[in-house]
Amino acid sequence: MNKMDKALHELGEMDDLAAQDSPIHRLSPLAKLLTTIAYIVTVVSFHKYDLSGMAVMLLFPVLLFQISGIPVRTCFYKLRIVLPLVMAVGLFNPFYDRAPLLTVGSLPVSGGVVSMLSLMLKGVLCLMASFLLIATTPIDSLCAALRRLHLPSMLVTLLLLTYRYVGVMTEELAVMTEAYQLRAPGQKGVHVSAWGSFLGQLLLRSMDRAQELYNSMQLRGYHGHFHYAPGRPFGLRDALYTLGCCAAFLLLRFVNIAELLGRLVVR
Repeated sequence: MNKMDKALHELGEMDDLAAQDSPIHRLSPLAKLLTTIAYIVTVVSFHKYDLSGMAVMLLFPVLLFQISGIPVRTCFYKLRIVLPLVMAVGLFNPFYDRAPLLTVGSLPVSGGVVSMLSLMLKGVLCLMASFLLIATTPIDSLCAALRRLHLPSMLVTLLLLTYRYVGVMTEELAVMTEAYQLRAPGQKGVHVSAWGSFLGQLLLRSMDRAQELYNSMQLRGYHGHFHYAPGRPFGLRDALYTLGCCAAFLLLRFVNIAELLGRLVVR
């Protein structure tokens, strides 16, 4: 399996994950969207030195991964390209903030190191929550929930088409790559001298395919906005789930559970 086929296979796996059946999958998309937004806002609001308080927020995505039946390793595998970029956000903090903040044994730890770890943890937690939302909610249902929050239809349509038809562009790229390899056997990748013409052909083929897709959408009644299929209604269970999660986030935000447990253990 080459890289293009592997990429298409992974796109299909995301749809398969969203089509599974679990208590989390059966929740209303609006409830999951609101909960994810509240979780991300809570995580980002932690102070840059409050590493112990923020570490407890890891319980939420890990617990939901277990309930939904999605292995945590699947999340990190799917995000393997984005995670290094997120982890590199605070790499220079130790050089700017060198004042000792705490001591681990006899080793002083600067505030820059703590803030670096805090930024990395924030990025990982936000990515885990976002992946969990996508992996348990079909893209059509998620876009319908965004429209219920009155997000502009143009942005929702752009999100839906980007997600749906990135596979179409990948297929075109796979066809062109295979054709190039047949004309240049034994050569690894596309030669630098052919990059310009290769990208130009990809652009032209993508424009032609996009025009065909747009014509087919118009024939099916598209006039600037989608009529999303009705998803799961927002019921009492969804309201209790959303309110319970938000209350738990507020508790974890303003009460340092890890510090309290540490004091109890010391006593």
